[in-house]
Amino acid sequence: MNKVVTFGELMMKLSPLGYARFVQSHQFNVEYSGAEANVAVALSSFGVPAVFVSALPGNEIGDAALNALRHYGVDSSGVIRKEGRLGIYFAEKGASQRPSKVIYDRSYSAISMTDVSDFDWDKLFEGASWFHFTGITPALSDTLASICLLACQTAKAKGVTVSCDLNYRSKLWAKEKAGKIMSQLCEYVDVCIANEADAADVFGISAIGSEVETGMIDTASYAEVARQLSKRFGFQTVCITLRESISASDNNWSAILYEGGSVYHGKKYPIHIVDRIGGGDSFAAGLIYSLLTGKTPQDAVEFASAAACLKHTIEGDFNMVTASEVESLVKSHGTGRVIR
Repeated sequence: MNKVVTFGELMMKLSPLGYARFVQSHQFNVEYSGAEANVAVALSSFGVPAVFVSALPGNEIGDAALNALRHYGVDSSGVIRKEGRLGIYFAEKGASQRPSKVIYDRSYSAISMTDVSDFDWDKLFEGASWFHFTGITPALSDTLASICLLACQTAKAKGVTVSCDLNYRSKLWAKEKAGKIMSQLCEYVDVCIANEADAADVFGISAIGSEVETGMIDTASYAEVARQLSKRFGFQTVCITLRESISASDNNWSAILYEGGSVYHGKKYPIHIVDRIGGGDSFAAGLIYSLLTGKTPQDAVEFASAAACLKHTIEGDFNMVTASEVESLVKSHGTGRVIR
């Protein structure tokens, strides 16, 4: 199988132990994470050669971050070392009616200080069949937006499939700027992934009859959102993940896939959450794996949805499950009975 290249920021994640709050914590758990890195780790777990491209500081903290990826078989040869720091984000896990909270500390990170000339995309795409990035990366700096554009243009010129998870983050950029930049990038995207709010936040395409804040999701209205996205940008495939938030501890999770004018619905999973961060990235990895291995649209959305469901049961941002474990969930009733 040809390799998948992902591009984005790798950060240090600092979390209070268990369900403790920031203000009551005297120690933090250390992990390494980033949307595109999460996708690369999940793909590697599925047996797909995954290459992560980024920039990290040339010190021991940068080494530790790289080692976290290498541990799961991700090819880190595309990571350059530069001056700057490793970005950090703090994550407080919510429970019941108390929501999770994320605080970013990523200004002046090594990747945000990169230049267009730092990455040789012709070389990076040698032997690649797929390129994945998210809307988080171009939000980090104007230069990174330009680097993403060059990467997409090079990928298209080489016949490499391009996927993008819109992943709008209000703490990183305004909706108006996100819409402008992402519209340019999406001209080169083949497979678009969004959650229930992204299309409205980035492109002003809203789902009529749904209220994300209250967890009221009308699946049919999102099929129309997917159709409009496909029409505007010419996407080959559009996937929208649908999270019905009952509380911070319990969600219903499902997804739809739109392709060739047809809509395919994945199974809805009621999830009691262990850790929800990285769920969307796990869906993206599951979708990429499915399309690379020739699954039908229906089987692809089922596999990706099940992969994301399993991630919600795992501590940390990486989805450490195999393809066979995902397939087992797809074929089962999801009761979680002990495997003996």
